[in-house]
Amino acid sequence: MNTQTAPQDASRRIGRSILAVLVGIVVGVVLSIATDFGLQAIGLAPKGRWPNNLLALATAYRSMYGILASYIIARLAPNRPMGHALVAGTLGLIVSTLGAIAAWSTTAGQHWYPIALALTALPTAWVGAKLWLAQSPAHSQSAAV
Repeated sequence: MNTQTAPQDASRRIGRSILAVLVGIVVGVVLSIATDFGLQAIGLAPKGRWPNNLLALATAYRSMYGILASYIIARLAPNRPMGHALVAGTLGLIVSTLGAIAAWSTTAGQHWYPIALALTALPTAWVGAKLWLAQSPAHSQSAAV
């Protein structure tokens, strides 16, 4: 084995890992923001503070987008798809927790929403990766053995 190709392969895998996580995160964020703007554009959501029923809807579609994003991450990951998805879920948990802390004094009566986002970050990441693993031929063959 050529000793120069091993470091190149490792750095290529690291690059693919970072790209997989970034692509998934971007997909989730873009879909969430686009849906928010779409709901505002059709007049279903106000420009300011959203009522609890719309926050519940936002929690639902953000959870679905989190599953899709994690599925994409697992699909693009060069190895350990579940690990990649859970890294993104952990990042989502951290960002959501920081958002909850930052918004705590401005969300009177709506503290549940940022907490819900933080609590759903890891489960949605796990479900998305699990869906990929269930559909992946390489992983389903190894599970059948």
